[in-house]
Amino acid sequence: MKTLVAYMSQTGNTKKVAEAIFGEIREEKEIKKIDEVESLDGYDIAFLGFPMHVEGPDKKTVKLLEKHCVPGRDVVLFITHASPEDGPDLPPMIEKFTQAARGANIVDLFHCQGELAKSVKRIMSIWPNAKFRKWAREDNSQGQPDAARLERARDFAGEVMKRLYVGAEGQVIAGSSKAGH
Repeated sequence: MKTLVAYMSQTGNTKKVAEAIFGEIREEKEIKKIDEVESLDGYDIAFLGFPMHVEGPDKKTVKLLEKHCVPGRDVVLFITHASPEDGPDLPPMIEKFTQAARGANIVDLFHCQGELAKSVKRIMSIWPNAKFRKWAREDNSQGQPDAARLERARDFAGEVMKRLYVGAEGQVIAGSSKAGH
């Protein structure tokens, strides 16, 4: 079984989460920036990570998800954002990523808070939209993703791999489109 961890990261938040996930995978694996990925052919599972832009994926992310998330493909999404994980505005934003990846079998999804870039925070603080100005004022993302969030990412990856591919006797289990490989 071969696993790919691919990510897009502008501030380093998503890269940190990608590295945590990658470190937990025990099977044959590769880690790459998403721009370096030509195809997901040859991989049994792909963990694809992106940052949140405004209130969902940016246009480039949508195009990449539509390109790589084709029928029969097992993917796991991971997303970083500046919002607290329990923020009431977050679920519809996360849903936009799953909609862009809807062609694939979305095995699971992980998201966590990452640090809001200072330049983005400045822009948000003067944005015409009052909601963005409020978010900039209330930002509590300094130092994220912290050690606890990275540990949650590792645990998540381990559980996904165990659930998908390893049964009680260490054999591949049903439920994965790659069962029997």
